[in-house]
This record gives sequence, structure tokens and C-alpha cells, in this order.
Amino acid sequence: MTDSATGASAATLARKAYGTLEPIHIVVYFASEGPEHYRAAGVKGGMRGYFASRSAAMGEVPAEVVIATFYNFCPRAVRTAIPSVWETSTPSAMLAARLEVADLAMRRILGDEVLNSSAMSEAAGLARQVAEAAGDGLGRPLYAAHAALPWPEPAHLQLWHAQSLLREYRGDGHVAALTLAGLDGIEALASYVPLGKGLPESILRATRGWEDEEWDAARDRLRARGLLDADNRLTETGAALRETIEAQTDLAASGPWAALGAEPTNRLRDLVRPWSRTIIADLFGGA
Repeated sequence: MTDSATGASAATLARKAYGTLEPIHIVVYFASEGPEHYRAAGVKGGMRGYFASRSAAMGEVPAEVVIATFYNFCPRAVRTAIPSVWETSTPSAMLAARLEVADLAMRRILGDEVLNSSAMSEAAGLARQVAEAAGDGLGRPLYAAHAALPWPEPAHLQLWHAQSLLREYRGDGHVAALTLAGLDGIEALASYVPLGKGLPESILRATRGWEDEEWDAARDRLRARGLLDADNRLTETGAALRETIEAQTDLAASGPWAALGAEPTNRLRDLVRPWSRTIIADLFGGA
């Protein structure tokens, strides 16, 4: 570890870095370039492309593996894509398409001047240091699958790949925290919505595949546990549980950031912040 990035301070670094860098990763999920290139690779349909492209690093695994690792998606939604997508495409084709989407979207949104800048090279180098500090990722299956992929070129794709690794590293730890809390996939979503962070409920409902009655049933279960009130707001107990989950997630994600240290992490955040804002404005209209 370097400088003072240990314990709680490293967990704080991990949380702040995730907030700043996450738009770099999600560009492949929301960019307009995605559907066309996934169709060209043999997969039609937005969510089919998502499930195929994100799970491709694990190979042609059964739907049950994708359900377990993706966690909060309705199993029915996963099974509409996995394993049938591999009848018309291959994991290698989808990985290549995903990388092409990242490349084209970042070129369109950020422009070649940014992508070819010394700032981009510096950011990519720092992000790669963090991602490589994550090591073998024991107990983190999605991270490990993506970490086994070769590093792409040029610098902006290295930055994207590094954040993809760090996002899956964090996500695997988050799934462990949700499991410890006794929340299933839809309960995790229904208890997250009241926080008012991240994706809005409308997008979560549209992309996760759960029916309205399943959302209602999940909220009933959360109310029975004393986690939601009658207006679907977190109770004091529910808020405390979500705070514990987020703290555990931050702590589990902190190792690589502690290895890099506070000063380089803050430098990386400073470099990436304007690019992330530009990406969010393009993907979501600044929302």
C-alpha cells in the first residue's frame, strides 16, 4: 500500500473512484452503437446483446451461471438469451463486438483529440495499475473471467477495460454483501430504489425483466422484515441494512485502490471526471 490509503480511507477511495469512473464502463451498455454491432455478431435484441456480451468472457456457460453472477436480473430474462445466443454467435465474436462498441462510442462521444491526448495515456496507465493490483480475484467469478482477457489497445480502450475489470471486481463483492444480507435479486433492487441513487426505477424495471406483481411481492417481503414502510420507503432498519451493504461493498473493493494510493487515485479521478460527465450527458441527456 502507498501513502495513507488503508482501512476506512481506502474504502472511501474505492467508493469515490467508482462514482467517477463508472460511466467509462457503462458506455457499452447504453451507447447507440451497441445494437447494430451485436446484430452483426449474430445477436438481435437489446437485452440479448447485453447478456451475451457481458457473459461472453465466461464462455458458453449455462443460464444458471449467468443468473447467479448477474444476480438481480429475472431468471426468465436471462433464459431468453442464454444459451440460445450461442446458436447464432460465439463468445469471441461478442467480445470483439463489445470492444468495437466501446471504441466507436468513446470516439464519437469524447472525440479523437481527447482519445489521443497525454491525459488519456496517463489515465489509462493509472487505471491499469489499479486493475492489475486486483490480482487473481479469488471468489470473484465475473472479474476473474474478464481479467483473463487480453489487454486491448489503444489507451482509451485500456481505460475502458481497466474500469470494466474494476466494476466486475466491485460487483462480485457487492453480490456477496447482498447474499449476507439475505436479499434476493429483486429484493436487492426494491430496497435500492428508495436510496434515489444510480439508475431510476423505470430503467431498472425495463431492463431487469421482473413483472409488476413480482416487484409488489418483493416489497411485501421487505415490509414483513421491517425494511420498507407502507409507502415503500426504507425504514430505519432498512436504511441501516443498506448502509451496511454499501460499506461492505466499498471495503471489499478497496484493496486495488489502497495499492495505488490516495494521491494517484485522486489524479485519476481528476483526469476522468470531465470525460465521465460528457458520457453521461450523451447517454442520458445529463440525467
